[in-house]
Amino acid sequence: MTIKEVQDEILRLKKEQDICILAHSYQAREILEIADFTGDSYALSKMAKNAPHQTVLMCGVRFMAETVKILSPEKRVILSHPQAGCPMAEQMDVEIIQQMKERYPDHTVVAYINTTAALKTVCDVCVTSSSAVQIVRQLANDKILFIPDCNLGAFVAKQVPEKQIKLVQGGCPVHAAVTRKHAETAKSLHPQAELLVHPECRPEVTELADYVGSTSGIMNYAVRSDKKEFIIGTENSIAEHLQYQCPEKRFYLLSKSLICENMKATTLMDVWNCCRGQGGEEITLPPETITAARQCIDAMIALGG
Repeated sequence: MTIKEVQDEILRLKKEQDICILAHSYQAREILEIADFTGDSYALSKMAKNAPHQTVLMCGVRFMAETVKILSPEKRVILSHPQAGCPMAEQMDVEIIQQMKERYPDHTVVAYINTTAALKTVCDVCVTSSSAVQIVRQLANDKILFIPDCNLGAFVAKQVPEKQIKLVQGGCPVHAAVTRKHAETAKSLHPQAELLVHPECRPEVTELADYVGSTSGIMNYAVRSDKKEFIIGTENSIAEHLQYQCPEKRFYLLSKSLICENMKATTLMDVWNCCRGQGGEEITLPPETITAARQCIDAMIALGG
């Protein structure tokens, strides 16, 4: 089968089976083309909640599928590739955070949305990379324990100096691997290009950037800008997607190593098999986990996230 033939078959099957396909922006181009919704993880979960479909197929990683299930517990949620996890989301467990809460009982625990459902049950409020500064600034408590990404936390702390933000060593190993040298080299190779980076990158990298923001924020900035050249400091697929979207502009990689293996685990054939009922993994969560995890998401929503 050709790629086009597989895509056509997926489009037929998803309509026949009443499946809503979500594809995170880091997915391959051929998967984005057959998705009902594309974008950042939390935005996708909100789109799934409002969609009429009773079955949702998440082309992304496990914590994203869990968030879809938390917001839409009545729906059947399928993760396209059972081994697609997230090192950042899975690097801390409930026991570690409970111990930290005992050590810092007067701190509000702020969890990046890139955490497991279990971890969300012991946190006070969630944030996304685009809403973190806004949410933290609005919290009544000045003492914050930010988990798990210390780079995103450091970015927030710089923007909200009036808060006392305690960081925990953790984060995205892919973004964290990018160094100041990578940024300086890319800027020297492309002196006319603006540097756009994700706040999961190290502070030494974000301080050199012309724009720091979420994946969607980076894409929107590049599309709307009157500039013609950009260095993309997030998963390398974004540079490719932007090049298709803006063929008259030029997009360069900040580092060729900015590749998320977990996001790349899902293939178009995986999606096809899922639509045939022969692949993926159905995400199930205990009702008490859904209820407890939903509380910190609702707290984020209440603060405008």
